[in-house]
Amino acid sequence: MYHESAAALLVDGKLVAAVEEERFNRIKHGKEASFDNPHQLPERAIRYCLKAAGLTARDIDQVGYSFDPKRRQKSYRREWWDPKFEETFRLRIGQVPAALDELFGRTLGKKLHFVSHHLAHAASAYFPSGFDRAAVLTIDGIGETAGASLAKAVGTSVKEVEIFDYPHSLGFLWELFSGYLGFSHYDASKTMGLAAYGNPAVYREKFQSIIRSEQENFGIAQGFLGMTAESHDKVVALFGPPRQEDDPFEPRHGDIAAALQEATDAAVMALIRRIKHLVPFENLCLAGGVGLNCVANEVAQKSGEFANLFIPSAPHDAGTAIGAAFAVHVDTQKKPPQRGYSTPYLGPSFNRREIEAAIKASGLKARRSKSPASEAAKMIADGKIVAWFQGRMEFGPRALGNRSLLADPRRPEMRDILNQKVKHREDFRPFAPSVLAEHADDWFDVGPRSASHEFMLFTPKVNADKLDRIPAVVHKDGTARVQLVSRKLNPRYHELISAFHKLTGVPIVVNTSFNDSEPIVCTPTDAIVTFRKSGIDALVIDDMVLVSQS
Repeated sequence: MYHESAAALLVDGKLVAAVEEERFNRIKHGKEASFDNPHQLPERAIRYCLKAAGLTARDIDQVGYSFDPKRRQKSYRREWWDPKFEETFRLRIGQVPAALDELFGRTLGKKLHFVSHHLAHAASAYFPSGFDRAAVLTIDGIGETAGASLAKAVGTSVKEVEIFDYPHSLGFLWELFSGYLGFSHYDASKTMGLAAYGNPAVYREKFQSIIRSEQENFGIAQGFLGMTAESHDKVVALFGPPRQEDDPFEPRHGDIAAALQEATDAAVMALIRRIKHLVPFENLCLAGGVGLNCVANEVAQKSGEFANLFIPSAPHDAGTAIGAAFAVHVDTQKKPPQRGYSTPYLGPSFNRREIEAAIKASGLKARRSKSPASEAAKMIADGKIVAWFQGRMEFGPRALGNRSLLADPRRPEMRDILNQKVKHREDFRPFAPSVLAEHADDWFDVGPRSASHEFMLFTPKVNADKLDRIPAVVHKDGTARVQLVSRKLNPRYHELISAFHKLTGVPIVVNTSFNDSEPIVCTPTDAIVTFRKSGIDALVIDDMVLVSQS
């Protein structure tokens, strides 16, 4: 809605497709996070979902949009931000029905449902979790006016229990500090990676003046967050001049990021204890953009407050497309929706004819492999960087083995090669290991398993006796953002890692998203374009192999 624009489609209560607009329009996050564009719809994503299901726009019975204008109007306070911004925002929200009518070629009327943003987040986590009942915690930047919400889910019912309204927003706090540290407001993942290089004690007291965390409560200092330059000035007064994009990193930058992460961990745990007290179930679902904070997720998982924790592959705003669809289905249909279907592989796939056409148009030469997984594993073991393009594209910000760049974790130089020559990004950025699920505990302190471990959402410690064997995926603090790979969920990726394991004795490959300062590739043509312009050694699309000539 604000950004991470996406669409999802339920047919008879079953999730058949979900995709982010950025994968088609090649604009990161689909569109700018702005108050004046909520009427800009994910048109290409919607068209893909219809095509995937063999439907037309006229076949759609109900449409959900993950924002409730009436709720915003009821809860908004003039002192929060410039009323002129709010007026523009409401006018643009008012254009949404007409924009959808035009796209669908008919008047939707009461078939259009505005779904509370946090309810959409909650539903996106609860229904795929497979739990019959769960506490649901949503933490993000802002819903209508909420920065966090607590809900109780039983059967097909998801009911709010408590709301933490703006300015109590961990998501906005991360946006503010990401900008201060010289990143974009979207780059919380960079700030999270930088935190491992700092000492949280240096700025602990200053962060305690910004964010308070008690046993079962948290809050952001009044007046610290705001959609004006004043917030930035307050950060500068506390922490000194901001880092500019091209400035070198100083120790204080890592220390600030580390203190922010520590304060966030404490706040998330306070909310988890609070919801456990209010909704004393064994299962917790977590959603919202802060659900992408793997470090906080690890703290939550290891805390033991809940026996089971589920986070979807897209806990950020893109996931609200799925959640809004589930919420509308529950509200309008007599049959319950599908439960427990948590696969991230919900995007486009391409047939042999389409792949061959893209290769032919590129002028490149390709050959067919009888065993692409084994061949890719051999190249990786030989030190090559392999682009791996298979099946349906992942939904969410992480490449999970279908649109991935793969490399050898045993090679310490591989991290710098990937950062500098392929991804063209900061040297401190870590890379994730994809590990065979059946061998994960031998290499990482995974702890209690969750289906969400297959979505690269946790940072367990690397076992001490394995640190030296996989240096390319060990972060500064001895952790790794692990993806467990099961044969059931992704058989071909599992086959590749198994082949690498057989060759090297290591059941792990480096996995990073197949992109270069752009959205993750979607089509074979996207893959070929990125392959040609970056330092990738080979591209495997289905069973077709292209090898770099440079």
